[in-house]
Amino acid sequence: MRPVEKDKCRFCGVILKKIFIDLGKTPLANSYLKSNQIKKPEKKFPLKVFICKNCFLVQLKEYESPKEIFGQYAYLSSYSKSWLKHAEDYVSMMIKRFNFNKKKLVIEIASNDGYLLQYFQKRKIPILGIEPAQNVAKIARRRGISTINEFFGIKLANTLINEKKMADLIIGNNVLAHVPNINDFVGGIKLILKPNGIATMEVPHLLKLIEHNEFDTIYHEHFSYFSLNVLKQIFDYHKLLIFDVEEMQTHGGSLRIFIKHKNNKKFFVNRKIYSLINKEKKYGLCKLDTYAKFDKNIRKIKNELNKFLKKSKISSKIVVSYGAPAKGNTLLNYCNIKSKHIPYTVDKNPYKQNLFLPGSHIPIKHTREIMRTKPDYLLILPWNLRTEIIEQMSFIRKWGGKFVIPIPKLQVIN
Repeated sequence: MRPVEKDKCRFCGVILKKIFIDLGKTPLANSYLKSNQIKKPEKKFPLKVFICKNCFLVQLKEYESPKEIFGQYAYLSSYSKSWLKHAEDYVSMMIKRFNFNKKKLVIEIASNDGYLLQYFQKRKIPILGIEPAQNVAKIARRRGISTINEFFGIKLANTLINEKKMADLIIGNNVLAHVPNINDFVGGIKLILKPNGIATMEVPHLLKLIEHNEFDTIYHEHFSYFSLNVLKQIFDYHKLLIFDVEEMQTHGGSLRIFIKHKNNKKFFVNRKIYSLINKEKKYGLCKLDTYAKFDKNIRKIKNELNKFLKKSKISSKIVVSYGAPAKGNTLLNYCNIKSKHIPYTVDKNPYKQNLFLPGSHIPIKHTREIMRTKPDYLLILPWNLRTEIIEQMSFIRKWGGKFVIPIPKLQVIN
C-alpha cells in the first residue's frame, strides 16, 4: 500500500509542485460559529490546490485531519428534496438493473442520516451504513438505519470480514473526494466487495468544475478532484475495474461509476468510458497548461459579484443569501464578502440556524426571515439546487424580489 506523505500525491506518491489554484487562507467550510465565537480568532488553513504532474490528480494537501473535519458534521442530506429524489431513483434503478433482493447486503460508506439506505430498507433489502460523524450517525440510528460510527478503510474492512459482512453492493456518494488516504479507502472496498459484487461511486467531475468555473466546490473537506481518467488509474491499481459510467447534473456535474473486481466476468465494459476519457484528454486534462487558465476565470467572478454588491448598496437594495453550504463559504471568503455586505443567510437545516458562517460571520436564520424582511435580491449559494430553491422561494417575486446565481457567471433572474 502506498503511504500518504504531506507533500506527495496521495495516489502515486510524486512530489507536488504545480499549483492549480490558490484561494488564500480560509476556515474549514463547515466550521460554523456560535455567537460567542465570532469575535475570537478563527483557525484558517491554506486553500491551495495542486495538480500531480504524473497522474494528474488534482488535490489539496492535508492541512487538517479528517477526524477534526468530520467528527461532528453539520450537513444533512435529507433537507434537499431533489437529493432525496436522486437517491430514491438510484435505488429503483439498481434493483431493476441488478436484481438486488432480500438475500443481498447493501453497504453505504458515508451514509449520512440514512437519506439513501431508507429506500433499500423499504424494499426489505438488508442495509448497513458507515458514517464517521458522531452526531449524524445518531440521527440515522434514530431513524432505524443500522450505522457504524467509524471512518472506512482497510482496518474497518477487515473487521467487517471477520463479522461476515461482505457487500453485494457498496455505495459511496460524494465521499471519495473527502478521503485523504485514497489507497487505504479503495483497498478497503476491494476487501469487502463480494466476488460478484458491485460498487458505485458518485464524484463531482473535474471537467465540469473547470468548464463551469465551479471553484466554490473547492474546500478543505474535499481533498481530491477527479477526472474519469484518474479514477480509472486508481481503481486499476487496486485490481478493480470501472465497467460503466453515467454523467449526471448533480453538484454542478458529476460522474457515477460502476465498479467490479477485475476477474469478475459478469458485467461487460461500456465503451462510453473510453469515449469520456478521450473527451477529457481532448479538453486538456492531461496537460498542465490547461489548468493555468482557471485562475483568470474565477477572478472575473469575484470582480462581478463584488461590483454587483457595491452597486446594490449604492442603490439601497438589500441582498441576502439562501443556504449555508460549504461551497458558499468558499465563495464568500474568496470574494471577501462579510455581514456588512449580506446581513443574513437562511437555511432549512435547524442544525445550522442561529449560527454564523465561518470567515464571513454572516448569521444563519430560518427561511421565514425572507418573508419578514422582503429583500430585493436572494443570492443562491447552493446554485446546484437553484431550480428547487427558486421554486420554493418564488414568493419573493410578489414584491419584485430577484434571484442571483453566482456560478458559472453572475446571473440575475426575475
